[in-house]
Amino acid sequence: METILLLAGGGAVAGAFGALLGLGGGVLMVPLLTLGFGLPFREAVAISLMSVITTSSAGAAVYLRRGLANLRLGMTLELATAIGGLAGGFAAFLLSERLLAAAFSLLLAYTAFSMLRGPGEGPERHPESRAHGEHDAVEAHESTLGGPGYSVRNLPLGMGLSVVAGVISALLGIGGGTVKVPAMHLVMGVPLRVAVATSGLMIGVTASASAIVYLVRGTVDPYVAGPVVVGSFLGASGASHLSHRVPVDVLRLLFVVVLGYVAVEMAARALGLRILAATPA
Repeated sequence: METILLLAGGGAVAGAFGALLGLGGGVLMVPLLTLGFGLPFREAVAISLMSVITTSSAGAAVYLRRGLANLRLGMTLELATAIGGLAGGFAAFLLSERLLAAAFSLLLAYTAFSMLRGPGEGPERHPESRAHGEHDAVEAHESTLGGPGYSVRNLPLGMGLSVVAGVISALLGIGGGTVKVPAMHLVMGVPLRVAVATSGLMIGVTASASAIVYLVRGTVDPYVAGPVVVGSFLGASGASHLSHRVPVDVLRLLFVVVLGYVAVEMAARALGLRILAATPA
């Protein structure tokens, strides 16, 4: 009984934190399950994906009702992210997570530094210097994906980063929000609060795409997943109602702290670097 309560409590904390920052909570859930409860890494990833799906579902209605999320942008990026999630789900049983962890740690460290500086202004666009045709069509599509007070830019690059987010989500069970939120905010010019809410909508679909592979392979322990999912739902439901009251500067600082923590965690995991894993790490 004590273990069930601890799992539910851990799920509640991860769900609340994930809903607040658009991460899904996997950045806390995977270390908690592996280090705190001794689960094998692959099983922890599978259960973390269940938690991510629950967190996203709990917060989606709140984000849409309050008009915080950019649904059109989220649906567009999710096409790329789902493809990455499926590919990563199949690759998860062939590749060691340690090689990816090394590269991911460097990416997160750079992203944390970039988040501290905030989004750049981006290159100036001069109508007389740009080509017509396909380039104009891309810019027209990007403009329709924007919202009040901002326009979306660099859509192709954002789509590419969304594929990476899907792969990362499947391999490490962290929902992909650590890539999606900075990509939308820093690369695509989306306000941080909107990026967090939009990521919160997307992560459930991303996690579902890769969770199917884990379910088929029987790596989800229902006795562990049950309490975690219930706790995640309760934590995410409460946090999503409070997210609009948290100042943007506080959100940015929290995000940088989380990115730094995950970067250190990934670097530590990468110490045993190898390309292929005959057995799960």
